[in-house]
Amino acid sequence: MDLNPPPGENYAHPKICFFHVLFKAASLAFYILSAIFIDSFVIIFVVTVFLAALDFWVVKNVSGRILVGLRWWNEINDLGESDWRFECLDQESMARMNKKDSWLFWWTLYLTAVVWILLGIFSLVRFQADFLLVVGICLTLSLANIIGFTKCRKDAKKQIQAFASQTIASRVSSTIQSAFTLV
Repeated sequence: MDLNPPPGENYAHPKICFFHVLFKAASLAFYILSAIFIDSFVIIFVVTVFLAALDFWVVKNVSGRILVGLRWWNEINDLGESDWRFECLDQESMARMNKKDSWLFWWTLYLTAVVWILLGIFSLVRFQADFLLVVGICLTLSLANIIGFTKCRKDAKKQIQAFASQTIASRVSSTIQSAFTLV
């Protein structure tokens, strides 16, 4: 992944990008600042987890679909096993995805998890098990999106490769057929 955003390109979906970042920043900022201004752990817990849950929902159902063209969900089948389901745009649409939107999506997704890990280490060092619980829940929600979208991106790449090899095979087949019909 490139560290720098693509130059010269504007965000195709600035409102979606704003909300993609908003709930991540809000949950992190509230958690960090609440330790200074609020004495009630219950309020800190409820508001931080609520903001992290909003972030999870926005990323999974809105910004993932629009910014990178990916969607995932998990179902439990009749045998009680977990089945991952993935959706992605077609190859042409994926090629037209805005690089800056994609860059923002992936970097904020990973960076948020890194910050939650650092806050978890900080809570662990300070022996604050209750705050470690908040961080653990928020980190779990972040990691669920990371795992889901990473698996979805890999599945999309497989679909694109399969489509490309199928197209090449059909071209070769039609070329061979046309060569034999001329003879």
